[in-house]
Amino acid sequence: MGNIFYLMGKSASGKDSVFRLLLADPELDLKTVVMYTTRPPRDGEEDGREYYFRDGDFLRSMEEAEKVIECRVYETVCGPWAYFTLDDGQIDLDRADYLMIGTLESFEKTKRFFESRGHQVLVPLYIHVEDGERLLRAVRREQMQTHPNYEEVCRRYLADARDFSGERLEQCGIRRVFENRELSLCAAQVKAAILEKMS
Repeated sequence: MGNIFYLMGKSASGKDSVFRLLLADPELDLKTVVMYTTRPPRDGEEDGREYYFRDGDFLRSMEEAEKVIECRVYETVCGPWAYFTLDDGQIDLDRADYLMIGTLESFEKTKRFFESRGHQVLVPLYIHVEDGERLLRAVRREQMQTHPNYEEVCRRYLADARDFSGERLEQCGIRRVFENRELSLCAAQVKAAILEKMS
């Protein structure tokens, strides 16, 4: 049976960049799962690539059909945004190992979903960047948007301090941290950990 390697980190920690490098690595040959969200696409995002962009009615229909693996709703300055993973046929652990990306909350819920079916398959991978550097990265990224939303940057930054506290990391059994001072080095370290688990 395959593993689900679950990549996490605070906003602007570089986890998306690490994710792309690992997913493109032919030696790892990892598959991924596209999550869903009710938020609007950002500049450059495409439906079915970063996320499936759907509305609240779609989410409610999936909840009624008991297809939701995990769901989180965030109260943003633009209103509530839901992010969710569906049991929609994307995951086949008999055929592949997977790389997913999310939050501690989504990790916990996804882990519970698979454990309730008798599968101990989730492997946490936590990416870390010093908070000052992370804030600078977040602001620079937001400056590139057509309509920068600095309030949302600040909301995410403060929420991350709570969501990824040392106590929460310990509760989730996350003890290994990958420092992302230099992207290629961080990705290489995460790759080594994945290969070790696969062997």
